[in-house]
Amino acid sequence: MRIIKETHIKFMSQRRASFILSLFLIFSGIGSLVINHGPKLSIDFQGGTLIAVQFTQPMGITQIRSALDAVSIDGKVFDLSREEIKHFGEKTNVAIRLTPQENEGNQFIQSVITHLSDSFPNLIPEDSKDFILTIEKVGPKIGAELSGNAVMAIGSALLLILLYISIRFEFIFALGAIVALLHDVLITLGIFSILDYEISLSIIAAFLTIVGYSLNDTIIIFDRIRENVKSNKRASYIDIVDKSINQSISRTIITSLTTFLVVFILWAFGGEVIHLFAFAMMVGVIIGTYSSIYVASPLVVLLHSGKQNK
Repeated sequence: MRIIKETHIKFMSQRRASFILSLFLIFSGIGSLVINHGPKLSIDFQGGTLIAVQFTQPMGITQIRSALDAVSIDGKVFDLSREEIKHFGEKTNVAIRLTPQENEGNQFIQSVITHLSDSFPNLIPEDSKDFILTIEKVGPKIGAELSGNAVMAIGSALLLILLYISIRFEFIFALGAIVALLHDVLITLGIFSILDYEISLSIIAAFLTIVGYSLNDTIIIFDRIRENVKSNKRASYIDIVDKSINQSISRTIITSLTTFLVVFILWAFGGEVIHLFAFAMMVGVIIGTYSSIYVASPLVVLLHSGKQNK
């Protein structure tokens, strides 16, 4: 199926503008990461406890903070008003992320929940089981281990991709693909930092999915370039790359559009649990499609011209 029958777009003539746009997006993200002292990590990586509760009426964050400024647990008073507290989904749902406490007892979490229910006795569901939505606890050691594993997973994926494309195509194709994939991950990470979204294990899974999706698009174009180089030896390399992208553009649009529609529906109607994963995928589909055309391919042209001049 071809939505676009035949195009003759000069994509490579736009490569300077695309490089400027990519650098702007990357440095904006890096600037945000520097200002925020790195990405905002979930308890999966930092360790701590996440308590999500549901009230019968909308609650203000300041109300919750005031209630948590003096929580008595096992004869000790804890000030939890400075912990991260936010709404999720409805205004009646409140998530509280507690950092590990030095003298945290065995009943610490239950005591915090009891304190909240006692502070707002008329605003909790009749069935106390409906008050608690979820409780997640991760130790600092486990969080550090998960962080290391996440970085290793992404690094290993990029290294194996570099090896695979070097064998199947040429080393310059591999470099172009790796730079495009790093481009996709950095921009997505930067957008999460700018929007103050958390990086959790599900987002790492989204990053790896983005890497695979973007690579698939890039390899299709690279395969076309290789075939056209063999059949059009007299044509200039830039013309061959433009022709290859134009031949692939219909397939790229169909794949990207259908994938985007699916993840958009997940983002809009999938609920709070999958919301950020779907958002990361939406960004990844857009950035991945863009990088296959305007990052990976122009880099191959640039590296090829450098190779020819030697």
